Amino acid sequence: MEREFEHRLTETEERSKSNTHRLDEIERRQTNLEKLVSTVAVMAERVTNVEGKVDEIKADVKTLKGKPAKQWEQLTGQIVTLVVAALVGFILAKIGI
Repeated sequence: MEREFEHRLTETEERSKSNTHRLDEIERRQTNLEKLVSTVAVMAERVTNVEGKVDEIKADVKTLKGKPAKQWEQLTGQIVTLVVAALVGFILAKIGI
């Protein structure tokens, strides 16, 4: 009987050591996971900041793309006005006014 208890005690001690090693490994992995979660949270914040800056850049580019178009519209408007004024002046000169 004593031998059986000794054998069972030895098995229990071995299992305990094995479980201790397994728990140590699980704790190490848990620590790594916590670090990973923290890193991902920081990266998500940075991505959000980058998205905001990209939106600002897109708005700036859109504004810059619109400037030449506005300048072209102003130039063509001035040319049309000049041509109309010249025609009106020519017609008035021919009429004698």
